[in-house]
Amino acid sequence: MKAILLLVCSNVFMTFAWYGHLKYRHAPLFTVILISWGIAFVEYCFQVPANRIGSYQFSVAQLKTIQEVITLVVFAVFSVFYLKEEFKWNYMVGFCFIILAVFFIFKKW
Repeated sequence: MKAILLLVCSNVFMTFAWYGHLKYRHAPLFTVILISWGIAFVEYCFQVPANRIGSYQFSVAQLKTIQEVITLVVFAVFSVFYLKEEFKWNYMVGFCFIILAVFFIFKKW
């Protein structure tokens, strides 16, 4: 559970690093890059321990899958509430297919 909480924190920071500047398109690109790098550093401070801790409980493929699902959830919330973008039905269908992949990766065959 600790690894998952760390992954959630890292994804919140990374989403802001990658997409937060889109709300401020007038800001100089170089400034935005430097700020994004600073935010990404904080993200790595959560991501690296999350992967280290998670690797004791999950395979690397499982850990990456968890991270991707968390990324999608964080991004969906971010895009709707921060960027004020519409969440369309086809986004949900696509996300569901990705979540279906979780079943196949975690299923004991």
